[in-house]
Amino acid sequence: MALRSKVRRPKIVLSLVAMSLLFPALAACSKDDGPEPMLDAFLAGWRSGTFDKVTFVSPTGQGVAADTVKTELRALEGVFRDTPPTLTKQAPAVNQGLATTQIKVAQPLPDKTTWEYTTTVRMTKAKDTWQVVWEPAIVHEKLTKGDELAVRRLAPARAGVFDGKGEEIVKPRPVVVIGVEPQKITDIDALVKDLTPIFTAGAYDVSADDLAKLPARVKDAKPDALVEIVTLRREVYEPIRDRLRALMDKGVAFREEDRLLSPTRTFARALLGTVGPVTKEIMDSKPGAYQVGDQAGLGGIQRTYDDRLRGVAGLSVVSSRKASDGTVQDTPLYQVEKKDGQKLQLAIDTKTQIAAEKALATVKQRSAMVAIRISDGQLVAVANSGPDNLALTAQVPPGSTFKAVSAYGLLDAGKVTANQIVPCPKFFTVEGRQFKNSNFLELGNVAFHTDFAKSCNTAFASLAPQLGPDGLLNAGTALGLGQTWDLGVPAFTGRVSAGGNATELAAATFGQGQTIVSPVAMAGAAAAIARGQWKQPVLLLDPAAAKPAPDGPALKPTTLDPLRAMMREVITAGTATALKDTPGGAVYGKTGTAEYDNNPAHTHAWFIGWQGDIAFAVFIENGIKPSETAVPVTESFLRNLR
Repeated sequence: MALRSKVRRPKIVLSLVAMSLLFPALAACSKDDGPEPMLDAFLAGWRSGTFDKVTFVSPTGQGVAADTVKTELRALEGVFRDTPPTLTKQAPAVNQGLATTQIKVAQPLPDKTTWEYTTTVRMTKAKDTWQVVWEPAIVHEKLTKGDELAVRRLAPARAGVFDGKGEEIVKPRPVVVIGVEPQKITDIDALVKDLTPIFTAGAYDVSADDLAKLPARVKDAKPDALVEIVTLRREVYEPIRDRLRALMDKGVAFREEDRLLSPTRTFARALLGTVGPVTKEIMDSKPGAYQVGDQAGLGGIQRTYDDRLRGVAGLSVVSSRKASDGTVQDTPLYQVEKKDGQKLQLAIDTKTQIAAEKALATVKQRSAMVAIRISDGQLVAVANSGPDNLALTAQVPPGSTFKAVSAYGLLDAGKVTANQIVPCPKFFTVEGRQFKNSNFLELGNVAFHTDFAKSCNTAFASLAPQLGPDGLLNAGTALGLGQTWDLGVPAFTGRVSAGGNATELAAATFGQGQTIVSPVAMAGAAAAIARGQWKQPVLLLDPAAAKPAPDGPALKPTTLDPLRAMMREVITAGTATALKDTPGGAVYGKTGTAEYDNNPAHTHAWFIGWQGDIAFAVFIENGIKPSETAVPVTESFLRNLR
């Protein structure tokens, strides 16, 4: 009879922890379930705030009520009490009635990151019951009773804006916040009466109406608040300092601080924008990115590049405790480093920008001026007399400055020469529409260069058929008009009339009809004529524009030489002779009067041209006569540069 061989079976050894995981039903049926059920109940209660099934003792063995633990836990959690952490336990280590468990805490933070750390829960066994040893160190090892977790925001340093030479143009500058303190005011009406002549006598952006609203604002303010009237640069504040300080006993108060400002109040304001307290609109546009009281870019480049300039805030998780003297003491526990803002460098030349702004300050109408360095295409001045960036974004007819573009097209196509006789009658009719010259100019049979210098509309209207349906469009394109640019900020590059009827084409040859441009577009065209090639203007140096337009082809000298001579004749014997004696070398240019509605008396004034390495365009809204507005502004600008 054969004997059955004995087969050795491998021993299977499972740890208690593994068995509890694999066979929870068996564990539940055992006499001693171990510390885990009580631990699980505590961790669930930590998140929910309910400890009905948890028994607590103090480190010295006294019983602790579940409600007491709940109260103390919520106090310790502080800022995180409404955002419970994710808790992950390790297997408890049990030794003679004492269990110790490592808990991984993953706490969500306001910046949408997570603070991860490990803490320890201790448990003791009394008879057949496990108890959690309650102590603040469970929440975090550095916490004690009376502490609470708090988050401190680490504000990044906002970066400055630099000019083309690397000089900081927007940087912290001293200001004085002027206001009133309600608790020190005895007669608000008398105080308003005293303040009115101080502020309304100068350019302080404070009107009598603003001051008339002050009593109501004071009534609604806290007694110790500073109810702000205006914030002035220190150099603007100094001339009225003594008069204001004499009213301190009546309630006038001050606060000195630094704010990010450009060199002057008007310096490239429409281009740069300003920096100030973040608005609700901005906060709503980027939920979570800002907090009340943050500084943000308000308009212009400061707004467009706000993310880059302001950087990214950091945060510090701290254990916070209020001392007996009322001060708050923080102990850092965890930190997310802040990232300071990155600077922005523009091509702007500070001296040229100031020269342009001083020139524009001589006219009352809204106006704009753009200056381009011909050699490299950099925008060295973008000036506006008002809050709107007309220099880059205006969409207006160019008037007779566009004759430089039309003349380029005619000369380049060989349809006319500078010395060819092109009559300049007082009137010229196209398909029933009568065209005329400014002030009913009539030159008779003169050379084309004279038509250009004297700005004869009828001569250009008569040459319109020579251009054909696409001639103006092609000429404009060669000089950069209507192309796709990337300045890094919004800019209008122009729209040249094309494909219209004979009347439209005639009007378009001298800058009327459907053709519209901006000052930067016309300055770019002037620079192209001076340079011999169109280059997209450059505003941003760091960061550079993402998709700048490629350079245009080289322009033919046989076209440019006579055109430049014609633009010089505008100065020597044409419509801008006031510029003949301007220091700094020969000036080249073209004046422009542009009708903008059905009333011939309503006209904008233009001048475009160059001197040396600087090309420019001047636009005066409703400027009427260029000789009385745009040309004097140009002269002032060029003299300011010297």
